[in-house]
Amino acid sequence: MKKGQVYEATVERIDFPNRGVITTGEGVVTVKNSLPGQKVRFSINKTRKGKAEGRLLEVLEKSPLETGHPCSHFGLCGGCLYLSLPYEEQLKIKEAQVKKLLDGALAAQAGVWKWEGIKGSPIEYEYRNKMEFSFGDEVKDGPLSLGMHRRDSYYDVVTVDDCRIVDEDYRLILKTMRDYFAKRGVRHYHRMRHEGYLRHLLVRKASGTGEILAALVTTSQLPADRQIREDEDLESGTLAGNEGSLESESRLLEGFLNALLELEHNGRLQGRFAGILHIVNDSQADVVQSDRSDVLYGRDYFYEELLGLRFKISVFSFFQTNSHSAEVLYETVREYVGDLGKQNAVVYDLYSGTGTIAQMMAAVAGKVIGVEIVEEAVEAARQNAAENGLDNCEFIAGDVLKVLDNIKERPDLIILDPPRDGIHPKALPKIIGYGVERLVYISCKPTSLVRDLEAFLAGGYVVERAVAVDQFPWTANVEVITKLRHNANKLE
Repeated sequence: MKKGQVYEATVERIDFPNRGVITTGEGVVTVKNSLPGQKVRFSINKTRKGKAEGRLLEVLEKSPLETGHPCSHFGLCGGCLYLSLPYEEQLKIKEAQVKKLLDGALAAQAGVWKWEGIKGSPIEYEYRNKMEFSFGDEVKDGPLSLGMHRRDSYYDVVTVDDCRIVDEDYRLILKTMRDYFAKRGVRHYHRMRHEGYLRHLLVRKASGTGEILAALVTTSQLPADRQIREDEDLESGTLAGNEGSLESESRLLEGFLNALLELEHNGRLQGRFAGILHIVNDSQADVVQSDRSDVLYGRDYFYEELLGLRFKISVFSFFQTNSHSAEVLYETVREYVGDLGKQNAVVYDLYSGTGTIAQMMAAVAGKVIGVEIVEEAVEAARQNAAENGLDNCEFIAGDVLKVLDNIKERPDLIILDPPRDGIHPKALPKIIGYGVERLVYISCKPTSLVRDLEAFLAGGYVVERAVAVDQFPWTANVEVITKLRHNANKLE
């Protein structure tokens, strides 16, 4: 196989997260974003040691598994991969992917650990409680778009106003905001030139309470006066000059706020706004972060209810993006924890976010210590625990790598829920060094999990049980819960 060669073949399987596997007479090729059973045309991008990576050019024949899809953006947007498959087939694929990864990582303890399959989401559509929409254009110098990046594209943004993994409130807010800013000619931030105003629109909605938090993320580059004139001025062309001003931004943001509140006041939203914010971000990185945040309406947080507890969630707080499936996830974690074995057990909840797991464990532990790097999430966790009447939870703001050196109480159990990249390699020896009998590791990226398992296995741990939980229907992502025990002779 040579770079640039074009082939036609049928996809055999798909490895995590989105790599279709094809065997040719000249070797094995992986082709991203293809589905098992599809006949595809692809070109070779890379070759190495008999293996190659291909770029999908065209789907020549659909997979026998495909039954259609409800979204007009499917295949354009980079969000969903499995939307054309029945949900049961998607679960089978994800289960097989995780099992294959774990089988490879745990080959030395084959037959000792128990694989418990996959648990599906209680709802399949309109499940997400958070979306970060990007401003951009779908084609170079085209009209303003607001939504998700086009599949395999760094620049192009698709206005996903028909997205099926969010509910109608999200779709309505997205369309209203795109129309509002497009009508006024406001420019999006160009990531190469570092010019422009509009960056992101972040929307969060609680499944339990219906409260909505919306945040417009812009640069500090002031929009020009011409961008906020009245409709008749826009149509007649009698526009002012291009010099920006604080006054022009103020009027633009006032219009933004009123356009959102009008949706609620007219009864077009199912939920209600808890807060509307303006966030300034001048970072060159394409991430949602804050140099400055201003509350335009209400407050900078909302409340969600889960497992009989109430949680205060801010713009940047980590919280599971599927509240319905999160209950399945956390109930499974509680089952994996089992009996703590002592009345005053100390539990570490590392990478604790807004403290959901910590508060769930508070009823059975003597003390729970949560560690989280996002300070506002830690403050929210403290307030959540107080509102839920839990006085045995302590939350510490800081990097797990550094904070562990300063905690006096030694843990009896450790629960890990790290970000997608897994645990910092330098933090792993510290966690293993406690020698706790049991660990529960929750992972949103199975490849990071199997990498970290190598260190745990070398440190004397074995995997006892593992299960996948589908927190992200139709996408390539899946959650995995793993229970580890320090001594193989104590396996149940």
